[in-house]
Amino acid sequence: MTRVAVVTGGSGGIGAAACRALAADGFHVLVGYGGNAAAAEEVAAGCDGAAEALHIDVTDESSVTEAIAHATEVGTLAVVVNNAGIADDDLLMRLDPQRFDRTIEVNLRGAYLVSRAAMRPMLRARHGRIISVASVVALRGNAGQTAYAASKAGLIGFTKSLAREVARKGITANVVAPGFVTTAMTDELSDAARESLIGQAPTGRAVEVDEVAAAIRYLASDAAASVTGTVLPVDGGAGI
Repeated sequence: MTRVAVVTGGSGGIGAAACRALAADGFHVLVGYGGNAAAAEEVAAGCDGAAEALHIDVTDESSVTEAIAHATEVGTLAVVVNNAGIADDDLLMRLDPQRFDRTIEVNLRGAYLVSRAAMRPMLRARHGRIISVASVVALRGNAGQTAYAASKAGLIGFTKSLAREVARKGITANVVAPGFVTTAMTDELSDAARESLIGQAPTGRAVEVDEVAAAIRYLASDAAASVTGTVLPVDGGAGI
């Protein structure tokens, strides 16, 4: 039986590391990407033949439906990782409604569309793992990140409610909440902003993408069958 894992936003950073980790555990990984097909193909190639790139626009219901349908053709949909996300940071007074709405659309509504599409095959199989990537910012807030924090906090409430809905169907729903992670997204921050964020962690360093992927790998495993509705911080203690 081919166990399939779908990772949205799988073309780089945390998503790419999650793809590699899940492939190493025997999943056939669909490396979801929105725009960078070449990067997704490169990630898939690095999974030793256990992966393929798959276009998923998480803001488009038809695209999501088609992607999940493809996953069920490949094998049994076992894992969904809601990792696709954007950060459009600004002080609230300068953040216009369109930018706020776009952040919610990608980070929260996207996870809703993907999770909802995955429900039918997972319920039919009476097994599934839905893992969403939030942020420590959802737990403690951060100036200039009202939209991002709202989207990620919403993801936590969404996941806890979903966990209650599907727990008796053999499906778990959990959140990984990373701290400051060195990725292409965070590379766009100023040096001062990076130092400030890293300084919030008692460990005094950034979180590595493979450390976040290890948490995702655990939550996707059989060992985590009784772990549901939880938020697992991987933040160097920044949320303490």
